[in-house]
Amino acid sequence: MSDQINRVVLSYSGGLDTSVILKWLQQTYNCEVVTFTADLGQGEELEPVRRKAEQAGVKPEHVFIDDLREEFVRDYVFPMMRANALYEGLYLLGTSIARPLIAKRTIEIAKLVNADAVSHGATGKGNDQVRFELGYYALAPDIKVIAPWREWDLTSRTKLIEFAEAHQIPVAKDKRGEAPFSTDANILHTSSEGKVLEDPWEEVPDYVYSRTVNPEDAPDAPEFITIDFERGDGVALNGEALSPATLLAKLNDLGRAHGIGRLDLVENRFVGMKSRGMYETPGGTIYHLAHRGIEQLTLDRGAAHLKDELAPRYAELVYNGFWFSPEREMLQAAIDHSQEKVSGTVRLKLYKGGVYVVGRKSPNSLYSEKVVTFEDDQGAYDQRDAAGFIKLNALRLRLLGRRDR
Repeated sequence: MSDQINRVVLSYSGGLDTSVILKWLQQTYNCEVVTFTADLGQGEELEPVRRKAEQAGVKPEHVFIDDLREEFVRDYVFPMMRANALYEGLYLLGTSIARPLIAKRTIEIAKLVNADAVSHGATGKGNDQVRFELGYYALAPDIKVIAPWREWDLTSRTKLIEFAEAHQIPVAKDKRGEAPFSTDANILHTSSEGKVLEDPWEEVPDYVYSRTVNPEDAPDAPEFITIDFERGDGVALNGEALSPATLLAKLNDLGRAHGIGRLDLVENRFVGMKSRGMYETPGGTIYHLAHRGIEQLTLDRGAAHLKDELAPRYAELVYNGFWFSPEREMLQAAIDHSQEKVSGTVRLKLYKGGVYVVGRKSPNSLYSEKVVTFEDDQGAYDQRDAAGFIKLNALRLRLLGRRDR
């Protein structure tokens, strides 16, 4: 193996798993390891990650820590939000949508440093291994992929810690027992899985939540906000123009304060098993409902209903790791075309875990008060036209009824 692999790029968080993987790669493949850590707004200080990588023998010029927050929201989160994508009707895909960007940057770095292989810390049971590797292969078809969890014999948290201690890898004190649950975070969401969450009958303990106050403890007075949209993307909060990542971050603060965006979900993983996860998507939940609010005014019925048919398929593609597939790109083109007139302002009420659209306006509105009014419409709509419309639509039902009477 050592003859084949000289240099590998590892997606590195600095946590126990990827710290062990770093040493394991060096030993098993006798290779040089390049680390890549993506700042996706997970809220952690990343300079300690640099120090840990260097202490593990990674050259300073081979420690990559990239701030990808704006690219993440602009080029991945917002396009997905234009689609109103929800996996299995509920999940806003916070982990799923981060993986293609991480894969893309990993391959860019691999090309930059002439690496022979790439590696990740995803287990053989989950979705992330699929998402990472489909991304790698789409962008570098001949790349070698090393997935340690599918190769090594470190089959438990205990064995991982024993390996770490044997190789002087620092182990955070809270990892010395088995971690109570596993988390993944970025600017869009935090997910938690495992241990205390594995029994789907048991309520999620409140200490698991890190991004939101308990809705019961949220302020007793509602807060009203506005979000401005241009061509399907949020551009301003309360009239203040903001970049995509800044807008989402400010919505996260609002969502946190009002206990918005908690989801307890038993989902179907792509690899075939069901898993129970807890997701917190405070800003994303507000944004998703606001986007639907502006679409209510600006999208034609046919386009809106077709979008609602496409959304589950789009969500499934993102969840299963097919971001770089031609079918996702085809759907994106259709969705983006639908958004050309999706501009305007939505007013929302935030209150104790709830988000309510309470107002919307747009220069491109298809809503006609003159046509829809219950008062005198002065001939804008001729109610007699409905008789022929109904009779034509009823014709086949009447023929069926006469035959089957």
